[in-house]
Amino acid sequence: MACPSCRSSLGLLLPRGPAATSTLRQGLFAESTTARAALSFSQSSNTTARSTRRSTSLLSQQSRRIHTTRQCRAEGGEGSGGLAGGFRKLLASVAGNQSSSYIAYGATQRIYKDCAKQADYTITPEDRKAGRVKETADGEEIGVGNGSIWHEKFGLLPTFSTWAHVTMLHLWLVVVRLRCLDKDAHATWQAQLVDHFFHQAEEKMDRTHDMSSRVMRQRYLQDLFVQWRGVVLAYDEGLVKGDAVLAAAVWRNLFKASEDVDVRALAAIVSWMRSSLKYLDSMEDAGLALHPTLFKNKPDAELQVVDKLVPALEGQTSKGAAAADVEGISAAGQAEAKASPVTSQKAEPKGAASQKPKAVPKFKTAA
Repeated sequence: MACPSCRSSLGLLLPRGPAATSTLRQGLFAESTTARAALSFSQSSNTTARSTRRSTSLLSQQSRRIHTTRQCRAEGGEGSGGLAGGFRKLLASVAGNQSSSYIAYGATQRIYKDCAKQADYTITPEDRKAGRVKETADGEEIGVGNGSIWHEKFGLLPTFSTWAHVTMLHLWLVVVRLRCLDKDAHATWQAQLVDHFFHQAEEKMDRTHDMSSRVMRQRYLQDLFVQWRGVVLAYDEGLVKGDAVLAAAVWRNLFKASEDVDVRALAAIVSWMRSSLKYLDSMEDAGLALHPTLFKNKPDAELQVVDKLVPALEGQTSKGAAAADVEGISAAGQAEAKASPVTSQKAEPKGAASQKPKAVPKFKTAA
């Protein structure tokens, strides 16, 4: 709303009278009609441009490589299986991006969960409050196992040490397979796996074992890291030098160099490690990120392999072997008696004729 001075100035500029007012109104109406027409034309032009850009974008999307089935099929070829070959190339493109930290984090987290659940255990706050948590002779708390093969078949206690060493054993198997990748991908994936392990180890110290002191947790984590480096070195040495060295490494780390270790279980674990490495070696690089589980074989299944006799010992039992030993000793005694010289009776000392030859000792055969 204009002030009185502005209205008076405007009145001086505008023409006066009914005819002048009618002419002014007609001019204003014509200008408004022209403005509406221009606005309508501008809107229609913008709509046409947007539709043109949308159609162009759709055409460009349809021409991308991933949507061109004919091109993928041509690249796959007859020898690689057509669409199957194109799908393998797609997986290879995924595997080629393994050095990405985001992809490595998600894939290694899934792999680590598969490793960590093998010998997992729990200690509930109710049992701790009621004083029902048992301890080993070394003061290590014993939890409740999850029915794992490592607890039930191999007799390992559900403790933090058992969980850590079984998890590190599975991690070592994966790390050996990751060495087949390129240098950057191997370094990224191994670092992510180790980070997952130590994060959960600290979480178990805090929540499961009620270790609230961060300084104490860091001290134990440093010792655990030294153990991890030693485990990798010991298992690598056994992988190169043979099953005897590998079994010694498993005995020192997993069974804590116990003298009453079950040798049958130790041999089964070594056999399972070899079969797992063979299975991982046959897997493609993309399978590490896409396969639901990396540990197809179970350690207790190798007990049948351990109990099976080698072809050189088939048909022989402990009783037959012991009998063969007795027969060998008897034959050796008879041969020695035949080879001894015969002397005259006068040269023999007194009482020598009345002495009887000693009988061959009898060995007890196993049932």
